Amino acid sequence: MPASSDRGVPALQARDLSCERGGKPLFSGIAISVEAGHALFLVGPNGSGKTTLLRALAGLIDPVAGEVLWQGRLSALKSAEWRMQVAYAGHKSGLKDDLSVAENFELACALDGRGANAQARARALDRVGLSRRRALPVKRLSQGQKQRLTLARLSVSRRPLWLLDEPTAALDAEARELLGEIVSQHLDRGGLALVATHDRIALRGRHTAELRLG
Repeated sequence: MPASSDRGVPALQARDLSCERGGKPLFSGIAISVEAGHALFLVGPNGSGKTTLLRALAGLIDPVAGEVLWQGRLSALKSAEWRMQVAYAGHKSGLKDDLSVAENFELACALDGRGANAQARARALDRVGLSRRRALPVKRLSQGQKQRLTLARLSVSRRPLWLLDEPTAALDAEARELLGEIVSQHLDRGGLALVATHDRIALRGRHTAELRLG
């Protein structure tokens, strides 16, 4: 489902977010405001907290302080309701090495809660260049090919909030362009994207902003 909000009213807001790592403050007082159809790039040096911020928003770790609002309502980041709004792609792919490309993709779509049918999955694998490798165990894929499988998963996801941690890692130029197309289509549907990256994704005129950490 797209993120619907009145024109100019943020679909996602975070207020005074603070996080620690190893018991030491990592960042504090972070404010985020993103409208439907917009992307926010998280930038900053290694260790500045980009991954931690995304993981906190995904409900994978607890922030020390702060609150998050979705469509103007306070959200519990550990709740099933919140997690159904979020598609998180982190450093760990979550892929099962002994399952095939097709099996991993089918499982990911089922977990997404709005599983794409067999035809849609086949089109997505063809789009990312993995149709001929659909029967291969994932452990035989290169890191770049595993990232392409993540692109396929994103291309069929209809969760409105995408949290992407270094999504360009291990991708060649062609795949980076494809990533830009997939994120742009998500924004066209009224979705939002928060992207932690050292390499800005070309979204061809889409509404973007930048938050610098560190």
